[in-house]
Amino acid sequence: MTEISFDDFMKVDIRVGVVIRAEPYPEARIPAIKLWINFGGDLGEKKSSAQLTDHYTPDALIGTTVMAVVNFPPRQIGKVMSEVLVLGVPDAKGAVVLMRPDMDIPAGGRLF
Repeated sequence: MTEISFDDFMKVDIRVGVVIRAEPYPEARIPAIKLWINFGGDLGEKKSSAQLTDHYTPDALIGTTVMAVVNFPPRQIGKVMSEVLVLGVPDAKGAVVLMRPDMDIPAGGRLF
């Protein structure tokens, strides 16, 4: 594993956002959910696509607080232009489990 400096880490802007809309994304190559996430302040609403269908439904995600990288360039994911990378880790079977705060945090808070 390559070590990075603290300054390298600080280049990655990870923020708290609240899912305000979520829809199935059946056209995706791997089952996914389209997400609209409010990061508040200057960031506002951003769109993403995430492979969350093993543990989450679109309806259950609305109002959920998530963590996402907000300073990657937009990336085309099928028909969706993903503006942020929602963070998760694999469970024992490889399905994505969301990374999220364990308390209520205002939208836009930065991970440090």
